Amino acid sequence: MASKLVILESPSKTGTVSGILGSEYTVLASKGHIRDLPETMLGVKIEDDFEPVYVNLRRQTQIINQLKKSAMEASCIYLASDPDREGEAIAWHLSYILKNVTCPVYRVTFNEITRKGVLEGMNNPREIDLNLVDSYQARRVLDRLVGYQISPVLWKKVKKNLSAGRVQSVATRLIVDREEEVNAFVPQEYWTICSMFSKDGTKNESFKAEYFNRGGGSKKETVSDEATCNEIIAAIGDGIFNVSDVKKSERKQSPMPPFNTSALQQDAAHRLGFAPSKTMRIAQQLYEGVNVPGIGNTGLITYIRTDSLRVSDDAYNAAKAYIKEKYGEAFVPAKRRIFKNKNNSQDAHEAIRPSHFEVLPERVSQVLTSDQYKLYKLIFERFIASQMSDASFYQTVITLKHDDIVFRATGSTVKFKGFLSVYDYKPASKTDGEAENEKLPALKAGDVLKSFGLQKKQHFTQPPARYNEASLVKALEELGIGRPSTYATIVSTIESREYVKNEKRVLYPTEIGKIVTDIMKKGFPEIVDVKFTANVEDRLDRVASGDVKWKEVIRDFYGPFSKELKAAEDNIEKVRILPKESDEVCPNCGRTLVYRKSRYGEFLGCPGYPHCKYIKPIADEVGKNCPQCGKPLVYKKSSKGRKFISCSGYPDCKFTSLYVPTGELCPQCGSHMIYKTGKNRRKYIICSNNSCKYLPSAAQKDSDGES
Repeated sequence: MASKLVILESPSKTGTVSGILGSEYTVLASKGHIRDLPETMLGVKIEDDFEPVYVNLRRQTQIINQLKKSAMEASCIYLASDPDREGEAIAWHLSYILKNVTCPVYRVTFNEITRKGVLEGMNNPREIDLNLVDSYQARRVLDRLVGYQISPVLWKKVKKNLSAGRVQSVATRLIVDREEEVNAFVPQEYWTICSMFSKDGTKNESFKAEYFNRGGGSKKETVSDEATCNEIIAAIGDGIFNVSDVKKSERKQSPMPPFNTSALQQDAAHRLGFAPSKTMRIAQQLYEGVNVPGIGNTGLITYIRTDSLRVSDDAYNAAKAYIKEKYGEAFVPAKRRIFKNKNNSQDAHEAIRPSHFEVLPERVSQVLTSDQYKLYKLIFERFIASQMSDASFYQTVITLKHDDIVFRATGSTVKFKGFLSVYDYKPASKTDGEAENEKLPALKAGDVLKSFGLQKKQHFTQPPARYNEASLVKALEELGIGRPSTYATIVSTIESREYVKNEKRVLYPTEIGKIVTDIMKKGFPEIVDVKFTANVEDRLDRVASGDVKWKEVIRDFYGPFSKELKAAEDNIEKVRILPKESDEVCPNCGRTLVYRKSRYGEFLGCPGYPHCKYIKPIADEVGKNCPQCGKPLVYKKSSKGRKFISCSGYPDCKFTSLYVPTGELCPQCGSHMIYKTGKNRRKYIICSNNSCKYLPSAAQKDSDGES
C-alpha cells in the first residue's frame, strides 16, 4: 500500500512529525528552497513584463530526485513547509517539480510542532495561497532588480564586490545618518542641585530631593551655568525648608504584550546579549522541537516569524489556569487582555508563546543548551506575564520650599507586584541627580526640614544614541522597513558587507558604508528613502492580501528606477578610496603607515608597497604578560577566523593559547595556569597541561575570564 508523503522544509522536524503521524506517512524535507532565480544572471525578463526565470538549485539535485521518486509512489502528498511567505513559495516550487504526479497534492501548515499542532494542520488541508506566493515573487524580483542592477554601478564607481539592496541600503543609511547627527551634535551645559533632607538634619529618616524651580509653578527650571547654580545655593541660606505640599497617588503598570518576532529579537538582545541572527537560530530550534522527558520529541514554542500579538482561546485558558494555580486568583485579571496589532501587521499566526504550559523551563533545562534554556525561559515568562494582573504602586511627591526656592522628591513603593512577579522589567536609567526614592518618610504640609549634604553637579546634554542591533530592529519595525522575518538577515548582511562595524554592541558606519550611502543618496534617492521603502512594503503586503497585482507593483517601481539607473551610470563620478592613515611612521622609508586588511584581520602597512614591504600587526592587548618571555600578550585571528592569544614578541617567542593565562604556574607540573568558562558561564582556573589534573578551586572566579 502506497504511503502518504509529507514534505517539510527543515530536516530537523522530520523525526518529530513522523513520530506523531505514524507509519502510514513518509516524512521528508526539502531543506529550504529547491528553485530560485539563477545566481549568474539577472533572471528577470524585463521586456516580458518582468517574468521571473526560476531554475532548480544545483545543490538540491539529489533532494529533488528523491522527492520526485517518493512522490510517484505516494497515495497523496502534503506540502508542509513553514507557515509564512517563504514557506508558501517553497510549497509552490515543490508543486511545480511534482506537477507530473497523479495523486492529490495538499498544502498544510503547522503553527506548532506538537501533536495537537500537527494533527490540526493535517486535518485542515487547503490550496496553495497564490496571493502569498505573488507577494514572495514581487519581493524576490524587486530585490533582484535593485541588487543586480545597482551593484555593477558601485563596482564601476567605487570598487569591486560591493552590493546594494532594497532594504539593506536603507538600514545602512539609518546608521550613517545617525552618525552624522552624533558628530554634528553640540552639547549644552546644565547643572543639577541635590540635597538630603530630614527633620533633625541627620541621616535619620533622610531622603533625597532635587532643585525644581524658583517661584513655584509646574515647570522644572533648567540651570544652564554654574553662576546661576551658585546663586541658588547661596539663596538657600540656613537650609531650613517647609513642606508645602504632599501628594499621594496610586499608579498601575500593565504588562507588555507577548512576543512577536521583532520584540523577541529586541528583548533577547537587551536581556541575554543575543544578536538577532542568534535569537532566530535558537528560536527555530525551539520551534522545531526537542526530546522532552515524559512527552517525547515536541516543539516548545509556536511559529517564530509573526507580526501578530493574537493569543488563541486555548492558550489564554491554559495560561489563566497556570497563573491561578501558581500565583493565586488576584494575579488573574478580571477581563481578558486583548493586545492590538499594528496597522500593517499580518495576523496569520499567533504571538510567540509556549506550546506546552506544563513544560516549565526548569523541566527541560537538562535537555536544552544554555542558550536554548535562556531563550525558552524568556519566552515562557514574557507570555505568562502578558496574561497577568497589573502591578500597582504607591507614589508620593513632596514639595519643599525655602522662600521662593522649590525642591521636589518622589518616592515609589510596590502595592501589588502583579505580573512583575514573573517578568520584572528593567527600569529606564535615571539621569544624574534625579531625586527618586524607594520610600519617603511620613510627612505633612507645614513640617520643617533641614537640608544637608547639598551637592551641585555639572552635566552636558548627550547626542542621540548610536544604534545597536536591537534598536536598529526597533527602528526598522517602527518605520515599516522590511518585515520581522527579514530583520535578522538585514542586520547580519550590512555587517558582513562591512558597511557597518559592531564594536561592543554599538553599530558604526565604516568608511565604505558612508561612501556607498552617499552614492545611493545622490544616484538612487528613492531606494534609500525611508518613506518610499515603507510604501513599497505596504504595497507588497497588499499583494499578499489580494488587493494589488504583483506585476503592477514592479511596473510602478521600475519606470522611475530605470531612469535613475541610467542617470547614475552617466553622472556619478568615480570615487577613489584612500587608505586611512595612522599616526605611526614606517621605520624603513619614513612614510605614514596606513590601515590595511587581510583575511587575518586589520594591520598597518607602508603605502610605498611594493617598493617598501614593511607591515605591523595591530595589537589588541589581552592585559596579561607572556608566561614564557614576559612581553604583553595580544589577541590574533587564525586563517579560519578563530580568535587566539599570542605573544607580541613573535617570532622570537612563539607562545600561543586559546585561553587567557593567569600569570601563575601550576605547582604540580610547572605549566601555566589558564582561565576557562564552564557550561553555566562560571569562570574557573585550571592547568593548561591536559594531562595534569591540578585544579585549585572549581568555584574560583576572576573578572579577567576567558579569551
